Amino acid sequence: MSAQFKHQKIIVTSIVIMLLVLPSSICLADPPEYNYQLLDSPGGSILYRLTVTINETLYEHYSNQNHLLHGYDFSKFVTPNALKPIADDLWTIYSNEEDFANGVLMMVHQIEYLESDPQKFPVETIVENEGDCDLFTIMAASIMKAGGLDVVLLLLEQHDHMFLGIHLSERPKDARSQLYFYRHDGKKYYVAETTGGNWETGWRVGECPEILQRSYAKVIPIVNYEQTTPAQVSSSYVIPDSSAIWMALSTNFVITQNFVEITGSLSPSLVGEKVTVYISSMDLPTVMLATVETDTNGDYSYVWNSPPGGVYSVRANWSGDDDYNGKDSDTFSLIVLPSEFLMIGAFLVTLIVILIVVTVVTRRKTSEKHENFEDWDFADYPQDY
Repeated sequence: MSAQFKHQKIIVTSIVIMLLVLPSSICLADPPEYNYQLLDSPGGSILYRLTVTINETLYEHYSNQNHLLHGYDFSKFVTPNALKPIADDLWTIYSNEEDFANGVLMMVHQIEYLESDPQKFPVETIVENEGDCDLFTIMAASIMKAGGLDVVLLLLEQHDHMFLGIHLSERPKDARSQLYFYRHDGKKYYVAETTGGNWETGWRVGECPEILQRSYAKVIPIVNYEQTTPAQVSSSYVIPDSSAIWMALSTNFVITQNFVEITGSLSPSLVGEKVTVYISSMDLPTVMLATVETDTNGDYSYVWNSPPGGVYSVRANWSGDDDYNGKDSDTFSLIVLPSEFLMIGAFLVTLIVILIVVTVVTRRKTSEKHENFEDWDFADYPQDY
């Protein structure tokens, strides 16, 4: 059985299943909120509550990525751009790198510790609200790198442990003990322990658990990290207002080599906002199809030219901003029939027409060979009187 035939068989099966399970759209609930308490400085008296929201499409995007770890390539899980709204909000309450870094540590110290395998992306860690040292360290590295800090990963293989190294322009002032650091490329990278259950009194930059002091650490520079992302988390110190995003398809059925227009609108009607369109199918995880911007009316559109054959789920996402939470649109089904199906259909129709014509002609000729009873000349036959 050829690969092409198998692919077409999958498409046909998918279409049958999709027709059985329609309706074509599925309404999704508002994205959940993840709240973090922050102090204006270690031991400070001003309390803030940072609210982070993550849309389902963004979580699916990362959960469907390759999670295999090759060697020491932990930095592939560092996603600064996706968490940049968090870093931007932290810089509104912190005025120096040390306070900023300690604020990030306050956040990760509020996530439940649970040994995890395999590796995960920070968005997954936030949504699942659990993780271990390497997941916390990768999350902290993502936020700090998004905030402009110079950080490295520090792997202590003999202790099966990881923490963060932070290079600061000034010596840390808020550490309650001797300062611990590792040198790399002529720089001092101060230790930042990312595990700990009490966020108010947890580890600060430069402090190190006694069991890990003077341990050898492999320094892993963050070089192979994610440069771009289809969307971002939403972050705010106030509870954001609700938003809405609508999406529609120009058709739910199309033949390949044609196009589908995807249109929609955002409420509130904001201009220049980035909307991401995602697709998925039975043999394709959720992936980004396109990113478009809203116009002056908050509308957006995208033309998907020549989509390959298959049965797709399509939806749009807006990440939100400081005033509004992000939102996913309803999910719509799109059935794309390969052009070969059209050719086969045309062939079958032609064949049926030919068969009908042949049948009609054959019957007509047969009927002409038989005379009616009334037309017989009985004089040609012997008669018995």
